[in-house]
This record gives sequence, structure tokens and C-alpha cells, in this order.
Amino acid sequence: MIQALWGGGLTASGDGLVGTAFWIAVPQIVVVNILLSGDNAVVIALACRALPARQRLWGLLIGAGTAAALLIIFSAIVVPLLTLPYLKLIGGLALLYIAVQLLLPQRADEKSVEAATRLWRVVRIVAVADLIMSLDNVIAVAAVARGNVALLVIGLGISVPIVLAGAALITALLDRFPILVWVGAGLLGWIAGDVIASDTAVSGYLIFNFGAGVAQNVEIAVASAGALLVIAGGVIVRRR
Repeated sequence: MIQALWGGGLTASGDGLVGTAFWIAVPQIVVVNILLSGDNAVVIALACRALPARQRLWGLLIGAGTAAALLIIFSAIVVPLLTLPYLKLIGGLALLYIAVQLLLPQRADEKSVEAATRLWRVVRIVAVADLIMSLDNVIAVAAVARGNVALLVIGLGISVPIVLAGAALITALLDRFPILVWVGAGLLGWIAGDVIASDTAVSGYLIFNFGAGVAQNVEIAVASAGALLVIAGGVIVRRR
């Protein structure tokens, strides 16, 4: 999927990204970012769900803004590093830990100091999770932008309110249907497993020794195991 988006972006954006090609690429970045930011919206909503009402909007705003800012920074710096072995493996393990942490019971507190402390804790969680989950977004968005920072800023700036609206909707659903917290955490676990299995060291070993078909099956199995591990870990931690 990412390779297809990359190829499509490179073709449609034109050489140099000037004039008409520049403005054609802006909606491409918006659409690609929205399509790939569902997991970011989930983690923002999960992290913000227990904030007091006065702090929740700030959490959503800062979370969505952080996701866009990281994409801009990563598109310029991190893309060459994505092929380094064990980078995604470490990131996937960190995301598993974050997913379990988001299942811990949290109580909203109206005291301003404690609420502010929790707000910045939410910001840290969202920043780390976005850092890990933005790898696919980075590849696709960077392919469309082709190094044009202005294009990145415009396209991602437009998509921030849309991601924000998605996170706000998910937060409202979590308030009404608490069981969805477990579904969201399980989704993050699935993503973490997929990140681990797609690490160049892991996938390269599997493809070299067992073939691409086995590697694909292992990726699905590890993603499923990640979801189950997060749910099981959440149950154990909450009982303790």
C-alpha cells in the first residue's frame, strides 16, 4: 500500500512541484494523511479520554498538532533511517507498552495543577505514540511532497482539523461506550505487532530463509499476537 501511494504521489506531483503541480499535491497530502492517520486519532482519543472537560480540548489540539509537526520533521530527517534494522522493532515494543498504559483506569480531577500535569502526560504519550506510528505516514507524505517543506506545512495544516475532528468523535464514543477503549488498545497492539514484524531485520530474515509468503503470514500472526498481548496485559495490570 505504501509503495503504491509513494509511486502515485511521485507521478502526480510532477517534477519540481511548482505552479499547478504544487497545488495538485496539496490535496494529495491531505487525503494520504487522513487515510493513514486513523491510528493517530485513536491514540489521541484514548490518551485524552480521562482529562477534565476544560483540558480535553487542549489535549486534542496539541495531540493533532504534534502528529502534524512530527510528520514534517520526519519527512525531512527520518526517511533515510527507516531501513535501519531493529528501529521499527524497538518502536513496536514501545508502542505495546503505551497501549497497555492507556488501559489503566484514570479518574478526571478538576484541580488545576493535577489536571495540567495530566495534560502534559497525555502530550508525552501522544508524541511517543505518533513517533512510532507515523513511519508509514512519513513515507507516503514525503513521496508526495518530494522535499518541499512549504507543501508539507500547507497540506498537513489543512489535515490537522480533520484529524482533530476524528479524535474528538472517537473520544465521544469512548465516553458513551467504554468497551471501545479495549478495542482501541487492541488496535494499537495490532499496529505494534505489524511494526515489529515489518522491521527490516525481521522481515529480511524471514524472506531470505522462508520466502515472502511465510513472511506475510508471520506478519499477520505477530500483529494478532500484539493485540492479544495488549488486552491480556491490560487485564493483568488493572487487576493488580
